Amino acid sequence: MSGHSKWATIKHKKGALDAKRGKLFTKIIRELTIAARQGGGDPEMNPRLRTVILKAKAANMPKDNMEKAIKKGTGDLEGVDYTELQYEAYAPGGVGLIIDTLTDNKNRTAANIKSLLTKGGGQLAAQGAVSYQFNRKGLITYNADEVDFDKLFEAALEAGAEDVSEESKIIEVTTEPSDFANVLESLQGAGFEQIEAELSMVPDTTVELEHEKITKVLHLIDKIEDDDDVQSVASNLNIPDDYEMV
Repeated sequence: MSGHSKWATIKHKKGALDAKRGKLFTKIIRELTIAARQGGGDPEMNPRLRTVILKAKAANMPKDNMEKAIKKGTGDLEGVDYTELQYEAYAPGGVGLIIDTLTDNKNRTAANIKSLLTKGGGQLAAQGAVSYQFNRKGLITYNADEVDFDKLFEAALEAGAEDVSEESKIIEVTTEPSDFANVLESLQGAGFEQIEAELSMVPDTTVELEHEKITKVLHLIDKIEDDDDVQSVASNLNIPDDYEMV
């Protein structure tokens, strides 16, 4: 991830986070439910559930909310049956998008995604046309002004991290998906407080655009992320450190 301004991306994402806190909880609840449905309600025996619980805790989700979502997944409480769907798309300027959704109505979700892309100057792509450019990784980010790089570097590698890099006041720890929960818990136990922690699709290379087109792509991503059925959107857009969204 080094070299494509993760910090600028985080600043952009964090700017709208508080306003979307309720919607964020809804998305995490869906993830908890489907993870529990697929692998059971015990996080020690269900790595995916364990990962989503860590994500919920990082978002300060109340424990009761988490427990209810898990019980819906295990069938102890009545819940909605969600289906996971992934869409590949192109945004303006040839930027690749990976759109992950959880839905109880496939037709509605497909229509909404297509409409949002069309209105934002993008289009759906064939399966595999975009995803081959990405790899799923665990990403844990820290404020370089608040964390000692050398100490974090040593602790992260000892915990099983794949890489630790620093750029633009941000330290990023990268892991394999299977090691994400262990590394995050180990670093939290060592007293390191992260800015963000998630499993994400990481691009091999990035696309650079002029300021106006960057803004257009980010507006489109915001619109897509705001859809109730969308869990996350990954892109290979490079956001320069000096970029300011209008």
